[in-house]
Amino acid sequence: MIREEAILLVEDDPDDRELTRRVLKKNNLCNELVVAHDGEQALDYLFGTGAYEGRDTRVTPQVILLDLGLPKMSGFEVLERIRSDERTSRLPVVILTSSAEEQACVESYIRGANSCVRKPVDFLEFHAAVQQLGMYWMILNETPPS
Repeated sequence: MIREEAILLVEDDPDDRELTRRVLKKNNLCNELVVAHDGEQALDYLFGTGAYEGRDTRVTPQVILLDLGLPKMSGFEVLERIRSDERTSRLPVVILTSSAEEQACVESYIRGANSCVRKPVDFLEFHAAVQQLGMYWMILNETPPS
């Protein structure tokens, strides 16, 4: 797989998308932020189908930030599809959830997530969480060889 310094953000909430975009840009944490508004759009991007037909699928994101509460297809379903395909099975996936239930993170790990982060409601907490996520996954984490 060919990797670029890109993050795939799968998030349906426009406020969370914009906040994430601003924090990443402010901290120079990625060259490109690819945004999918739902699970189907994320899978189309990853597998080069639908609106992304013909995209070079060898170019993969450095990390996927995946919300669980998505329209059309849940984050759990997206995660299962990512893990079940050889082309994407080793991509780092960080689950973002606003659920206070511990079971959401437990289920995420069972299905193959690399990390699970509860989305803070407070702007400053959200800013700090996204900054730390970006620093770890984009700078410190070593990805497996293709």
